[in-house]
Amino acid sequence: MAEHEKNGSYISGREARRITKFNRRVTRKLEKARADAARDERLYTTQMKDPNNIVEFDNVCTYFFSDVGVVKAVDGVNFSVPRHSTVGIVGESGCGKSVTSLSLMQLLQRPSGQTVGGEIRFNKGDGSAYNIVNTPNSIMEKIRGNRISMIFQEPMTALNPVFRIGQQINEVIELHNPEMSEADVKARTLEMLELVGIANKEGVYEMYPHELSGGMRQRICIAIALACSPSLIIADEPTTALDVTIQAQILDLLQNLKDRLQSSIMLITHDLGVVAGMADYVVVMYAGRVVEKGTADEIFHHPAHPYTIGLMRSKPVVGQKVDKLYNIPGSVPNPVAMPDYCYFRDRCEMQCERCKGKYPPEIRISPTHIVSCWNYMDEGTVLGFPKSVDVNTL
Repeated sequence: MAEHEKNGSYISGREARRITKFNRRVTRKLEKARADAARDERLYTTQMKDPNNIVEFDNVCTYFFSDVGVVKAVDGVNFSVPRHSTVGIVGESGCGKSVTSLSLMQLLQRPSGQTVGGEIRFNKGDGSAYNIVNTPNSIMEKIRGNRISMIFQEPMTALNPVFRIGQQINEVIELHNPEMSEADVKARTLEMLELVGIANKEGVYEMYPHELSGGMRQRICIAIALACSPSLIIADEPTTALDVTIQAQILDLLQNLKDRLQSSIMLITHDLGVVAGMADYVVVMYAGRVVEKGTADEIFHHPAHPYTIGLMRSKPVVGQKVDKLYNIPGSVPNPVAMPDYCYFRDRCEMQCERCKGKYPPEIRISPTHIVSCWNYMDEGTVLGFPKSVDVNTL
C-alpha cells in the first residue's frame, strides 16, 4: 500500500488494538472520577464568575474516543449566557455547536463521549453554581428538563410515536412535580398547549405525533421544553425543515415565551437571518473552538475573524444580484489530527506572517467583542490561549 494511503485512512490491526485499549483505559478512569465526585458535593459545586450569567463555559473540552483516534469535538470553548438574553451559536456543520449544548445537558453518548476538561458553571440563583462536568446523575435528573431544557433539532424523532401528545407533556410535569395531582398535571399540560399557540388543545392532547404537521410538532416540543418554566432554554435548530412562514411564527413564539418566563435562550443555528433577528449576543464556532464572540450588532456589522467575514459573504442579500454566491475555499481539518496552528489558516484569504506560528489567543478588541486572530494582535488586549487537554495524561 502506498505511503500516503497508510498515513491517510489506513489503520493497521495493531494500531486499532492500541487505540481500543487506550480508549478503554481512559474512559474507565473518567467514569470512575465522575462516580467519585458524586460522593462529595464540594467536587461538583463552585462559584459563578459573574452572578448575572445563567451559565458559563470555561475552557470546556469534550472529546470522543473513537476507533480511529480521539476526536476533539469541543476544544477549549469559552463563552457565557447572561440572564434574560438570547445567545446565538453559529458555524458550519461539525463545528461543535450541538456537542457544546449536549455537554451542558450531560446527554453525550458515554462512555465514548466525555467532557475531559474545563468547567460548565450553571447558576443556582444565589451566586453559587453546579459544575455540570462533575455533577452526578441524581442531581442532573432534577436540573435537566426542569431548570435547563432543550428543544431538539427534529421534532418527529424527538417525540415518541407510540404515546399521545398529552402523555408526553404530562410525563415531564409529573417527573419534576410529584406533588401535583393528575387533574392539575392535565390542566398544566393544556395550559402549555394554549401557551404555544395551539387552538384545539383538547383535541391535540389526545393525538399522536404523526397526526400533526411539522409546525405543530415543533410547538409540542417547545411546550415540553417550557413545561417547568426553565431558566435556560437550548434551541437546537428549532426551525429546521419548516417553511419560512412557520419559521417566523416559531421564532416569535420563542421570543415571547422567553420574555414571559424571564428565561435565557441558547440558540443553535446555521441560519444567520435567524440569529440577526433574535440574538443579543453571537458566538461563532469553527472546528470545535470559538473564533469570535460579541453583540449581534458587532458580529453582523463589524465582523473581525476571516471565517465570520466568509460566512457573511456567503449569505444571499435581498436586492443584490450575483452570478455565484461566495464559497469559503478548502475544507475543515481532520478532527482526529488537528494542527497546532490556526485551524482556519489553510482556508484563510487574510493570512499574515504570524499565522505561521501557534494557534492565536483570544483578543479583546472592544468591551464586548473578542476574536481569535493574529491580525488583531496589535489592536486589542490578549486574554489567553484556548487550552486543549493532552489525553495521554488522563
